[in-house]
Amino acid sequence: MPYEDHIQQAKDAVTCAIITISDTRTEADDKSGKIIQELLEDKGHQIGSYQVVKDEADQIRKLIQHIAEEGKCQAILTNGGTGIAARDTTYEAVTSLLEKRLDGFGEVFRFLSWEDIGSGAMLSRAVAGVYSDTMIFCMPGSSGAVRLAMEKLIVPELSHLVWEIWRQK
Repeated sequence: MPYEDHIQQAKDAVTCAIITISDTRTEADDKSGKIIQELLEDKGHQIGSYQVVKDEADQIRKLIQHIAEEGKCQAILTNGGTGIAARDTTYEAVTSLLEKRLDGFGEVFRFLSWEDIGSGAMLSRAVAGVYSDTMIFCMPGSSGAVRLAMEKLIVPELSHLVWEIWRQK
């Protein structure tokens, strides 16, 4: 089936969980989480869960497992903790769970970031994949990076990606 036909079939709204991973942010000052919510809702998607959690790998992993296994959300979008600082553990927590990786997400995100910020784009460990029939995206925590990932990559393909996960079930 041609790509265009897949897109035509894959228009359903997706229920999403938003997880902001930060040692310093709260719901009150979580600009990136609000951007994710706004851009999803603007395209008709629903927010099934929203949380701010500390950058602790075990806590991140357990929360993702709980959301995915609960089955109320078809996608989990995280922001924060994707850098290389000692406290950045999102990448390790999430990749340890992924059953299928969507390598193109991180590759294209870094390419688009490079066009925006130059060589600093290589510091991002943005990653995406599938765990327990749930699409997972891990974005950096900066609002510019979140907006870029959401507008250029995630929002245009979210329904299609979830449809692909579920179409043969």
